[in-house]
Amino acid sequence: MRSNLYDHECQDSEGGEADLHKMFAGCQKNPGHRQFIPIDTLTIKHLPEIHRNKDLYALIKAVADLTVRVDVNMVSHRRPEVWPQSNRLYPFYNHSRSSNMRTGSGMIRSAFKCPDDSTIPTSKCWCRKCEHSDSASNAWWEFYVDTATHLVFDDIEAQHTSLRLFYDRDDSPVVFVNKVKVARANVEDDRCLLKCVTCDDILGEMLERKWNHYIQVWTNVKDIYQSSRDSHKLMFIVSHPHGCLKQVSIGQWKDKILNKADDKVSRFTYKTSTCPGSSGAVVNCVGFRIWWSDLVHSGSLKSGLNYSGAGFVI
Repeated sequence: MRSNLYDHECQDSEGGEADLHKMFAGCQKNPGHRQFIPIDTLTIKHLPEIHRNKDLYALIKAVADLTVRVDVNMVSHRRPEVWPQSNRLYPFYNHSRSSNMRTGSGMIRSAFKCPDDSTIPTSKCWCRKCEHSDSASNAWWEFYVDTATHLVFDDIEAQHTSLRLFYDRDDSPVVFVNKVKVARANVEDDRCLLKCVTCDDILGEMLERKWNHYIQVWTNVKDIYQSSRDSHKLMFIVSHPHGCLKQVSIGQWKDKILNKADDKVSRFTYKTSTCPGSSGAVVNCVGFRIWWSDLVHSGSLKSGLNYSGAGFVI
């Protein structure tokens, strides 16, 4: 598949945040973005008629609550020249001197509190505010974010990565988390798991509630759609096209492509709309049980199809 690669879908912005709305307005891939629905205006009537049920609607909203914009301002010198087993150039190779902002998307998972444990006296919050403080918090929250490795390649880039949360409207409060590490990464499968931290109790508790709610509604929808998933082929993506406010696109997947070495590892192709800024967004193929990493948006093919990275899918 890599030999047919058309492009990644990070939004590269020389002018940073200020240029993102201009790029949205001037989009050539999806002029007018008619197939995207701003998450703040989504109603059950936006769903395909045969899928207008409260469980699916609740799942899309739950995914949206956990979807983040991923901003990166560094290119690692460790990026490979080409994709594994391919002659196609790897995104941003040889751009290590560039300080351009690039944006993509990701999804929060598994938020949990790290309590004050007196048996581990050196255990302290490691957020930006606390890491060099003599009064670092003894309790904090950690969470993970699924995204694409071509967006955040390694810890060199993670040190210059921030996450914007809850960007649902142009006037949404600005909420950033700016302490990020790479927990796991797989270049060939294009999946990256970021580990993040905050000692803001209000934010941490909110993320834990939203994650637990997502698990509940995801289970409900999986049970409803598991038997019909291969006929309906229903899918949706929540992302930040061009680094702007959160939008959902709904469509169908086309092909499920099995990994030759492991038939439980697959990637999907689809025509569901994506744009620059959608790289790393979780690809929700409804009815499948998907483990780490959830399928994330990887790029576009010359044929016009979009495709995901690879993940463990049953």
